Amino acid sequence: MKSLASFIVVAVLAATTAAQELAEGQVNIVSARLAENARRSWEIGTRVQAILEHNATRYSVFSNSDLPPPANVPGDQQGPLTPVWNIARQVLGGLGGNDPAPLLPDSSVADPASVGIAMLLANWTNLDSNDDQYERAARNQYNYLYSDSVPKTGEGAISHRIEEAQLWSDSIFMVPPFLAYYGVITDNKTVVQQAYDQIKLARDQLYDSNAGVWRHIAGGSRGPDPGYWATGNAWAAAGMLRVYATIEQSEFSGGMKNQKKDLKNWVREIHRGVYERYFDGENVLRNYLNDPNTFYDTASTALLAATVYRASTVMDTHTYVPYAERSRLTLFTPNTGPYSNTNWTGFSNYEHFTSDGWLRPVVNPTSIGESMGNGGSPEAQAFVVMMHSAWRDWRWAGEKGKNAAIGSRAGAGIANILLAVLGAVLGAFLL
Repeated sequence: MKSLASFIVVAVLAATTAAQELAEGQVNIVSARLAENARRSWEIGTRVQAILEHNATRYSVFSNSDLPPPANVPGDQQGPLTPVWNIARQVLGGLGGNDPAPLLPDSSVADPASVGIAMLLANWTNLDSNDDQYERAARNQYNYLYSDSVPKTGEGAISHRIEEAQLWSDSIFMVPPFLAYYGVITDNKTVVQQAYDQIKLARDQLYDSNAGVWRHIAGGSRGPDPGYWATGNAWAAAGMLRVYATIEQSEFSGGMKNQKKDLKNWVREIHRGVYERYFDGENVLRNYLNDPNTFYDTASTALLAATVYRASTVMDTHTYVPYAERSRLTLFTPNTGPYSNTNWTGFSNYEHFTSDGWLRPVVNPTSIGESMGNGGSPEAQAFVVMMHSAWRDWRWAGEKGKNAAIGSRAGAGIANILLAVLGAVLGAFLL
């Protein structure tokens, strides 16, 4: 009987783990939808980041390895980096001249900078032996951000839009990570400091201490948005984590302890504000966090959960892991439990995925008051890959903070799974 009990425990634990993750085949389907549909500058940049975090992990700032990364690409990273190189080549093919200019045409100042990491890595690894063309492209992007062509606030914050100075929470994912990485690659601490400065300036205008979270848009005469947009808060937390990790793994880490402390606190305050004030039993965030009349949005839910796992592994902060686990379980577990879906390369019977792998329901990236009930957002696909990758790295790091992680709807679902497994195991022994 003791061996029976031991077997049951092992089976139950294995079943619980199986119920909590996407298979690589499923992640590949999600990634395929992203690759097929990423067309806008920030979608391409977000895809680059997802590839680095999930596939070309040695070249991610979350790799826990010194920066800059190897200039000679290791054999096991050459294949995973291929789509990044293809993106870099395509971007380079559309450029020309030596004047300050964005990497891609866009009405946003900030969004094209999100592609900058691909160009910096292409130059660092001497892709195609291209005589510094990638370096020139990245330098022109950097110079453009600080040129007179780009509006800035009186304090020097770079505008998200080209028409007038206007600050968006989205920008924190686009511009500061590029600046930080550019500074590390060029061995220029001043540029790394600029990444921190841009975050601080934006936070000064966008963070609402009374609400505990960031507003979406401040300043300008064209559509300011003082609302607490969930995706905007997730963008901000994710961007700050990337800057923190870039500094942490660089030679500048020891001399920027105060900046790292601030970044850690600023990520934590978003997590605290969102999860302690606006997170409910659905385990999915409202599109506008404090407005119960807005729809539930799985895109922001996935990205913010990814930042919780990254905060655990990079910042040694584990408080909000239980909330991220609840969200991940809700998004990634089939409606009828894992044993009703034996095809781990598909998405049958998932509430939050279509059969062809689109995350749903998600906010429309180009009309953020609208929900896309059957998915269709490339950035949301990237967020799924990022959450899965961050969770995977968190598991490999020891799953710190996982205690009491299961609750609410997800907890009930797993409880049913455990009962089913127990019944199956007992039945097998009694036959």
